[in-house]
Amino acid sequence: MSISPVSPVLVDRFGRTVDYLRISITDRCDFRCVYCMSEEMTFLPRAQILTLEEINYIAQAFAELGVTKIRITGGEPLVRRGVLALLETLGKIDSLNELVLSSNGSKLEEMAEAIKQAGVKRINISLDTLDAAKFREITRTGDLKQVLRGIFAAKKAGFKRLKINSVILKNRNHLEVIDLVQFAINSGIDISFIEEMPLGLINSHDRVEVYYSSDSIKADLEQVFKLQAVADNTGGPSVYFKVIGTDTRVGFISPHSANFCSTCNRVRLTVEGRLLLCLGNEHSVDLKKVIRANPSNMDKLKQTIIEAMKIKPEQHEFDLTEQPIILRHMSATGG
Repeated sequence: MSISPVSPVLVDRFGRTVDYLRISITDRCDFRCVYCMSEEMTFLPRAQILTLEEINYIAQAFAELGVTKIRITGGEPLVRRGVLALLETLGKIDSLNELVLSSNGSKLEEMAEAIKQAGVKRINISLDTLDAAKFREITRTGDLKQVLRGIFAAKKAGFKRLKINSVILKNRNHLEVIDLVQFAINSGIDISFIEEMPLGLINSHDRVEVYYSSDSIKADLEQVFKLQAVADNTGGPSVYFKVIGTDTRVGFISPHSANFCSTCNRVRLTVEGRLLLCLGNEHSVDLKKVIRANPSNMDKLKQTIIEAMKIKPEQHEFDLTEQPIILRHMSATGG
């Protein structure tokens, strides 16, 4: 199905145009990263999550309302059965400038080429350490070599740009930021460093004690690399610097030290069908309820989405010094 490009119509009450939708297609994952979920997780039953057909239907509505970029996330999106068929369908939406994917890399060795053929333009791959034992400790179940093979398979498949996303925790992996950038340079890919976001109750560490700011990371990197600010923008919250003498860009996603809410152009569709207007708040609308109560009524769905922009908050409310007010884990929200 083809959709003609339209003028943006999703504008919130603060004048921000929403043209970027992140869709979580599963809350399940084959890793159990310490900052993302508890070691023992209870996942949603099938009846509570959107079907792939419903995900496609909602994505079509957003595209007709001016969204030009869709990111597929999870959990780990590639563990969901039928994901390639969904990507192929979404890849045929003419008005999308970009269909992109976030992954932990575990399935890329065997799936990268098929994902590229489906129409995915870019992939972000989580990689927090190059130490195999530490990787196992952080992910609880992951195999570093498997992920590295996945990264190289994705590079071989010819994606426009590949990027590593690294969540940095003090005294866990903060001493590795130079090695991670050097790996990105050697691999001809980009990297973004992310300050941990306080989503969900965890018992693996104290978030205040492990907080390591983007400024600290940048200062560490500048002992070795020359960084030059660039105006590159991929539609997300990263602020980018080019590593002089290379093709690699280093990004910083800084929800605590450099609030990026004033330019937020994003909303999220959670796996259970909630349209989440802000990662750090619970303002949401149940789109699953709307489409199941009004099957095939695209106008009703679109109007609900348009009205939802009125409750998009001005900014998130992350506070590392208090218990998280957001009890959902990142795996249920989508990256």
